[in-house]
Amino acid sequence: QVQLVESGGGLVQAGGSLRLSCTASGSNYNILYMGWYRQAPGKQRELVARIIGSGVTNYVDSVKGRFTISSDNAKNTVYLQMNSLKPDDTAVYYCKANLGGRVYWGQGTQVTVSS
Repeated sequence: QVQLVESGGGLVQAGGSLRLSCTASGSNYNILYMGWYRQAPGKQRELVARIIGSGVTNYVDSVKGRFTISSDNAKNTVYLQMNSLKPDDTAVYYCKANLGGRVYWGQGTQVTVSS
């Protein structure tokens, strides 16, 4: 059974940093892409950043220059380094992975940025 396990969320002051991790287990399929989405209260879930198997990365404009996505394919893990956090970054962050053509989601991790 494929599972995506996230960690690294928490409470941080504005201007601080957090690093999220997401590890995929239970799959022998190639990772086509992994990414991070977020959903704030009353808002739709949005793409934050993703990394395609070839190493190409995409970011939503609001996090460019502050967030960095990276991956360790040997560990089936994707990271999201979040710097210069703002209160608007407060949301539940979800990991999403396409493994061999199938899409999986993590359970979500809360990120709260206080002003």
